[in-house]
Amino acid sequence: MKFQVDRHAATPVAQQLEEGLRQWIRHNGGGRRLPSIRRLAATHNISRNAVIDAYERLVSAGLIRSKPGSGFYVTDRVAVQANKQPTFNPLQEVTNGLWGLFSAEEHTLKLGCGWLPNDWRESDDLTYAIRQVARNSRSGIFEYSTPQGLLTLRRLIQERLRPLAITTDAQQIVTTNSGSHSLDLLVRLLLEPGDVVFVESPGYYNLFGLLHLQRIHVVGVPRLADGPDIERLEALLAQHRPKLFYINSVYHNPTGSTLTPAIAHRVLQLAERYDFKIIEDDIYADFQHTPTTRLAALDGLKRVIYLASFSKTLSSSLRVGFIASPPDLVQRLVDIKMLTSISASLFSEQVLVTLLQNGSYRKLIERLRTRLSNQMAIALTLLKKAGWEVFTEPAGGMFLWAKPPTDDETLKATAQRYEIMLSPSHLFLPDNATTPWLRLNVAYMQDPRAKAFIEANRSYANTSK
Repeated sequence: MKFQVDRHAATPVAQQLEEGLRQWIRHNGGGRRLPSIRRLAATHNISRNAVIDAYERLVSAGLIRSKPGSGFYVTDRVAVQANKQPTFNPLQEVTNGLWGLFSAEEHTLKLGCGWLPNDWRESDDLTYAIRQVARNSRSGIFEYSTPQGLLTLRRLIQERLRPLAITTDAQQIVTTNSGSHSLDLLVRLLLEPGDVVFVESPGYYNLFGLLHLQRIHVVGVPRLADGPDIERLEALLAQHRPKLFYINSVYHNPTGSTLTPAIAHRVLQLAERYDFKIIEDDIYADFQHTPTTRLAALDGLKRVIYLASFSKTLSSSLRVGFIASPPDLVQRLVDIKMLTSISASLFSEQVLVTLLQNGSYRKLIERLRTRLSNQMAIALTLLKKAGWEVFTEPAGGMFLWAKPPTDDETLKATAQRYEIMLSPSHLFLPDNATTPWLRLNVAYMQDPRAKAFIEANRSYANTSK
């Protein structure tokens, strides 16, 4: 097998191995026996675990099969494709990008990831709430939640939306397992293959993958510092008739920008004129000190469907999200939720109720807001001194969208040198176009490796500043 595996590259070894094996399989066809795990590990001087990971992913993709006691074989249905050019698979591009972030070595600095570092997490209040639920509610450990979600939690969420000027009823709220689960439910409910959906560009790559999975036609609308590019949006509406427009309103992923009132009003006017719904993703709402304009508040949850989550602030493992929707969609959302997951986790919902009722969650997010705002200011100063271009200057949140003054090869080399994992930037664009811009998570930029990486990619024109 003539392919290379670089143990020092930014791409995880198992992912490199999987990609090399896929190429080999395409060129050699089905029925062939693959090298043993031990042999392949020895050939490339890598761990057996990396080979096992790669083989398991190929098994799940249907490209190879395991024969107990004999080894791994390429499935018979795989045809030789030596003379064919590989086609772009947007779904696979997204999953490979995610896999790279999640499977990176533990010591790697995930400067481009979308979650808080473990050492930022506060476990005492969470541990207390978990113990309270385990001690006082046996049902929380063993039973399903109600299909729509725990009523106590929905009422607490209803109250949490009031400071955002979003007026809703607990009966309009459906709890979910996460923000991603909310998106999945809405895509299943509102869209059919071939429908047109507008998304922001750059935007949330997991959404792009989900839409491609459902065979939706995705159209990108440029995201500016104050929200979607209205002129471009109007031009695209003259060509297409979207069913939905997906907008990340506050501390946008990946640019960190926030929707302004003027742009919010124009978007709603266009939604009315061209008759499309809006999904407002407010998953970073709790990172904001002073609430700004929400589309759901202006619209009154008529055309706008609002979603958020507690996973980014509280815990990536304790996954609870919610949807606040127009009344006529609630029962259908609940029906799809029951068919796909039966219910959200009652245990997680009860833990969250405990934290919301005793004030622990409020105090937690106040500390997180301050810490992120401080780290954002430090990161902006660091980038400016090094001559990086910044898309916009957020007051808080996790993300900066920045362009280094060095070329791509230099960037990759310094990321490898300092053991840094970056998010693949092309995934943030719905057409998978190449871009020199990077998503940086400011919570990780206090690490000395991040500072060294930024400095190593500095502009020489800024060395005297």
